[in-house]
Amino acid sequence: MLTGVALAPLTQCVMDKKRESLKNWAGNLTYSTSNVREPVSVEQVQEIVKASDKLRALGTRHCFNTIADSDAMLVSTRSLNDFHEPDAHNRITVGAGIRYGDLCRYLDERGFALHNLASLPHISVAGACATATHGSGVRNGNLATAVSGIEFVSGKGEIVQLSRDKDGDLFNGAVVSLGSLGIATKVTLDLVPSFSVRQDVYLNLPVSQLEQHFDEIMSSGYSVSLFTDWQTDNMNQLWIKRKVTEGEKNKADGEFFGARLSDRNVHPIIEISAKNCTDQMGVAGPWYERLPHFKMDFTPSSGEELQAEYFVPREKAFAAIKAVETLRADLKNLLLITEIRTVDADELWMSMCYRRPSVAIHFTLKQDIQGVQSFLPNLEETLAPFEPRPHWGKLFTLQPSVLHSRYERYRDFLAMASQYDPEGKFRNDFMNENLFS
Repeated sequence: MLTGVALAPLTQCVMDKKRESLKNWAGNLTYSTSNVREPVSVEQVQEIVKASDKLRALGTRHCFNTIADSDAMLVSTRSLNDFHEPDAHNRITVGAGIRYGDLCRYLDERGFALHNLASLPHISVAGACATATHGSGVRNGNLATAVSGIEFVSGKGEIVQLSRDKDGDLFNGAVVSLGSLGIATKVTLDLVPSFSVRQDVYLNLPVSQLEQHFDEIMSSGYSVSLFTDWQTDNMNQLWIKRKVTEGEKNKADGEFFGARLSDRNVHPIIEISAKNCTDQMGVAGPWYERLPHFKMDFTPSSGEELQAEYFVPREKAFAAIKAVETLRADLKNLLLITEIRTVDADELWMSMCYRRPSVAIHFTLKQDIQGVQSFLPNLEETLAPFEPRPHWGKLFTLQPSVLHSRYERYRDFLAMASQYDPEGKFRNDFMNENLFS
């Protein structure tokens, strides 16, 4: 959708977007401006910020709400995608716009890995970390917990560099930035040794097993996901991704807590072909080809969809699941699939898992905007006893005062935003309504 580059020195990175409207990945959102710029250097980002009154960073457009929208200017970071060799501290610095799928093969070839990946490898590093996007695993933090250093251009057009080693708690406030501190230009990530993963899928896990065995089930692999349509007393699927270790048996058990081992590759929505899913059936492969659910070379969507996701304390997981079950009738004609994952606690101020080991209950919904808008308040009221925190990049309807109460460092974050963006250049309607109100 990016069509041309102007040649003037300052606007060399300006992309002509006026020929067609820009939409997000799912197609449910049309951005409020066709003024999109794509800088190819940090210096160009500085020039754009200094010359602008209002602007907003744009990643790979995987958000379902207007968090990355602007009615003035969008700054795409996709050309800020360079990276360097891993350093002596087993860290790598990458351009903010690089996608995980493009980075991972390079790391694996050099014997390195990232600690975890989201279900889609198509998302950008900076965008995913700024919204605390996650994978699964009781001992795995979200993707932002791998960040050990960040660089961004502040509202004054200045380059700001923060690191975990030097800046401590200030750094913890800046990692999950929600795009409110500046335009991210570089991210430094912690690396681990490369590893292999096998993926086995079980079908029809009785929900009753989760009451006594939730932790055991969700700890049965390096990354574990439950999928359900809420229409029966079973979880439709259980995906277990295990690290492959020498001497481990090659064949998975045929039965697991009452669920049976699938004899074929499956899509989370069982009726859809599994051709775009990462390999299952216990076939070992590199970490970056198993931890995501979908292959980099395929479009993973089942079609037009909407998404919402809520994080509840892990110790209350089963009670929250049973609460959602009471909405079975409402979900029947609206839901495509729900995924349930665990995410470890962290120290990042605006992370959904800040100081709280969590369970993420994710809803992939039909693109029935009116139906979803009617359903979400009921869902949020049902989950209210568990003080859910919604995913920043997905749909929710919580009142700002309720949202603020869920983040104890909320006011500290506002102070940080004012420090780095004193004129409010990076604030948009979403941020003004949900954070700065």
